[in-house]
This record gives sequence, structure tokens and C-alpha cells, in this order.
Amino acid sequence: MTVSQISVFANSRPGHMNRVLDLFEGAGVSVRGFSAADTGEYGILRFIIDRPEAAMEALKDAGCACVVSPVICLKLVDTPGELSRVMGVLAKCGINVVYSYSMISTYIVLSTSEPERAQALLADEPVELISQEDIARIVAERAAKEA
Repeated sequence: MTVSQISVFANSRPGHMNRVLDLFEGAGVSVRGFSAADTGEYGILRFIIDRPEAAMEALKDAGCACVVSPVICLKLVDTPGELSRVMGVLAKCGINVVYSYSMISTYIVLSTSEPERAQALLADEPVELISQEDIARIVAERAAKEA
């Protein structure tokens, strides 16, 4: 069983991801997971969305360079070592993981060209900025509930 991933090739400049996301919103497409990677001047935006056909139609109508490819999507148990176990299964069988990324729940990670400025701008928005201590606390709280 696979899911459809849409890869969009774009210039690595401010606003290009937002343009794609606006196209998805206009088409009534919900992003469930994404990855953005740059290769210098260009980037690859990868998306897992609820309606791949509608997303592709919107992207192609806007002249975007994009492709659909099958990927595997897993839901892991939130325990230490689970990701390592899964990767080990594939490695033992000689299967290379070319890339991976997390799906959206409520947490996302952003690497920006100006992290301090981005953090200051987002501090006034209705989002919660997460610290390293917050991550440790969340994991400890979950472990305590399971004990």
C-alpha cells in the first residue's frame, strides 16, 4: 500500500512555497505532510495531501513543474528506538531509504535563512513556539501517562 506524494520543483526564493500552498488552498486540498529541501538556487517541495488529483490539476494549470510518485507512509509507536527498528528492517534487507520526513500532526520544523527574525515574527502569531525543553517535557509526560 502506498500513498501519492507530489513533488514540486521551484526556485529557492521567498514566496515560492506559499504560492504552491495557496494553489492547494484554492483547490480545497489539505496538506497532511511536507518536506522542503534546497539544492542552492532550486528546491524540491514534497507534499502528502488528501486529494492528489485536484492538487496536480491546480499545479499544472499554474504552470508548475511537478510529479506524482508512490511513497510508503507509516504510523510509528511513540517509543524510543521505534524509528531505528523500522529503519533496521529495511537496512537488513538492503533497501536504501532515499529520504524521509514526518507527517503533520500539530508540530512542524522549519529551517529558515533568518531563524532569529523568523522566531520574532512568529512570536506575535497564534502559534506556539516549541523549545528543546518542551520536547523533552512532552516525551516525559507521555511516558508518565503510560506508566
